[in-house]
Amino acid sequence: MIPPPEGYLGAEGRLGSGPSPELVAAGYQLEVADAAILHEGLCLADLGHVLELVESGVAPRAAAAALCRELLDFLDTDPASFPYDPVYGDAYNSRERELERRLGAEAGWLPTGRTRREAGRIAIRLALRDRLLALQDAVAGWIDVLVRRSEELADALWNDTTYLQPAQPSSFGHYLAGFAEQGVRNLDRIRRCYRLVNQSPAGSGGVAGTPIPVDRMRMAARLGFDRPTAHIRDGMWSGDPMIDCGVAAMHATLAVDRLAEDLEIFASPQFGYVTLGGSSSRASVLLPQKRNPYALAVIRGGCGTLIGRTTGLMVTQRTPSARTDNWLYLYGEVVGATDLATRLVSLATEVVGSLEVDVAKLAAAAGTNFTNATDLADRLVVDQGVDYRTAYRVVARAVAEAVRAGEKRVTATRLAEAIRFAGMEPGRTDPTMAAPDTEDVAAIVASRNSVGGSAPHRVLEHCASVSLRVRDSLEWAAASRIAQDAAVESLLAEADALAEGQANDQGGSRAGPGNRLS
Repeated sequence: MIPPPEGYLGAEGRLGSGPSPELVAAGYQLEVADAAILHEGLCLADLGHVLELVESGVAPRAAAAALCRELLDFLDTDPASFPYDPVYGDAYNSRERELERRLGAEAGWLPTGRTRREAGRIAIRLALRDRLLALQDAVAGWIDVLVRRSEELADALWNDTTYLQPAQPSSFGHYLAGFAEQGVRNLDRIRRCYRLVNQSPAGSGGVAGTPIPVDRMRMAARLGFDRPTAHIRDGMWSGDPMIDCGVAAMHATLAVDRLAEDLEIFASPQFGYVTLGGSSSRASVLLPQKRNPYALAVIRGGCGTLIGRTTGLMVTQRTPSARTDNWLYLYGEVVGATDLATRLVSLATEVVGSLEVDVAKLAAAAGTNFTNATDLADRLVVDQGVDYRTAYRVVARAVAEAVRAGEKRVTATRLAEAIRFAGMEPGRTDPTMAAPDTEDVAAIVASRNSVGGSAPHRVLEHCASVSLRVRDSLEWAAASRIAQDAAVESLLAEADALAEGQANDQGGSRAGPGNRLS
């Protein structure tokens, strides 16, 4: 038998032993490592529970006041200075041990009607909802700078690509605005995750509820949650809302990664379309001529890391229900994922804001490499009255003949030869009139006049739409912050009043709530 440390929970029961060093190193240490993430939320969860026990008439006011005094002191304590000790198990056990050391038997009222897991589930939701709002702000900032740059470059002509091959003429503003649209979808994902997370497990008991007469609606409101979880067992043990947060963080980073992947290519001398700002670049230690796009490497590597983390989180969920292993690694990983995503998106915002775009070089390449070919085929459909597949084959032959002849464009003569080779009748329009109009790159871009197209006014229209949707998201986030902060401030004031009132009854006093929360 391993002698248990003083106050080790369960030593007096069936365990009859302290934990093995191996269990501490592999399990308990892992849980205590999350203490800094959960510390504030555990304090708030504990305070809310104590206040509910008093209001429901279960806990004596004197014991509850003593608990509030100590828990408020816990909240004022830096997690790094708090006696979290893995030998006692997870962070909750260390806190309970410290309360027992300070208060003796009065500390025993705190676990009434709940498990340690309930406190932890509340704490992770409190930690995540703050981080989701921070990620939402970062994504909104990224979209804002994309909109600004898209508006600046709405008429900056370039050859857009697919498979990194020249495809069709477009504008660089239209290209950038596509990433802003992805960002708006990520705002929606984050908002949906917040709603999933902002539900309270408080008052759950074990797996089916508790006979202790607590009011789950009131407990949820005290902590600023929208509502209690609808099903106690599901709310306590299902990790999918947390996984959704990891997936949303990954998606937010994946969007900026796609742009980073492109920019690394476009910034190379072989393309020379863009230059990263000096604030996003790093010098080579050996090679004095180099300007390394270091920020892009950080984003790309971070995105890969998040994909791996999210995959790992999903794998750990493949367990029977109501198990610990699907939660053991979840707290630190999902919080770490949202924090990393926030940093990466913020970095991408700086990259886009300081990006130098060579508009002249983009324009010089626009329309080259036969990127007007689709427009030639479209004109044949309209002017010659042929089906598109026939027109496609005619233009493809004209392009192939021009390439073999070393020509840089399809001339009217080449097109006419291809039409005759296909055995087409002249039609109602002279085919040689098609080519000159389709060499005007600006006219080609302007002709993409449908909603979401590359016509400059459509790009500006889309940017305005994105800005409206971002503003709505920011207003929602601001309202969410106000609501949750007001609830927490009210909770702290209530706990202070109970602690101070009891202290005054006993001839003592304590300070007010102050600014405890980070």
